[in-house]
Amino acid sequence: MALVKMSELLHSVYGNSYAIGSFNVSNMEMAMGAIKAAEELKAPIMIQIAEGRLKYSPLELLGPVMVAAAKLSTVPIAVHLDHGGSMRVIKLALDLGFTSVMFDGSKYSLGENIDRTKEIKALADKYGADVEGEIGKVGGAEGDYKEVDIAITSVAEARRFSEETKVDAMAVAIGTAHGNYKVEPKLRVDRLKEIAAVVKCPLVLHGGTGLSEEDFHNCIHNGIKKINIATASYDSVAKYVKKTIKEKPNANYFDISDAAVQGTQANIMKHMKIFGLENRI
Repeated sequence: MALVKMSELLHSVYGNSYAIGSFNVSNMEMAMGAIKAAEELKAPIMIQIAEGRLKYSPLELLGPVMVAAAKLSTVPIAVHLDHGGSMRVIKLALDLGFTSVMFDGSKYSLGENIDRTKEIKALADKYGADVEGEIGKVGGAEGDYKEVDIAITSVAEARRFSEETKVDAMAVAIGTAHGNYKVEPKLRVDRLKEIAAVVKCPLVLHGGTGLSEEDFHNCIHNGIKKINIATASYDSVAKYVKKTIKEKPNANYFDISDAAVQGTQANIMKHMKIFGLENRI
């Protein structure tokens, strides 16, 4: 099974019955926990790291770990750069063997976003890798980036972006936000349905942490093929580590390391089951 492309996983999804989970990891323990979850559930998975987190997890160090872990796995795994913003980092990810990269050009005008995304697509094509683009603005902040307001994706702009860039996946903004929600999200599933009706490439949902099971199912049934989860995993790791230290005040490094693996695995298994991924291979 091992290392595969994002497009291979996304194009295996038929009938809006399930979605591929794409989970952020920030160290070896989280990568191990993610893969243990996928192997236990016999499910495909994507593991990813966001450019905004690289000051904590240098890509030169973590990237090879992610790729090696995928190659050794018994389930199909795509290794992905999340929210890439610079050509240097995107090229580094491709050089390290990532099978897909996301270019987040949502801060630019539509025309500039299209032009920059096409440039990234041309580069990734040389590596045989896939590209995810973004149109509209998902709220909150990814990593240490500045908070941004939600800007719901326009149907016309989504169609133009998809047709001109020929991206392999497209993230859309329908009311979600990165991080933990301060107020209950109000999803524009109606807009998602409209976009799915005119766009051929697989659609991606960012800002999955904090959504209800019903929210996820509504998005999946109306066209979402890939769902990103980051904050929920980080929160789960912190919870498991704190619990370990509370129950075992003399906990050593290996106890804490194992807690990080378990915290990641537990959160990812929970979300994979919601996404309908169990026994998909």
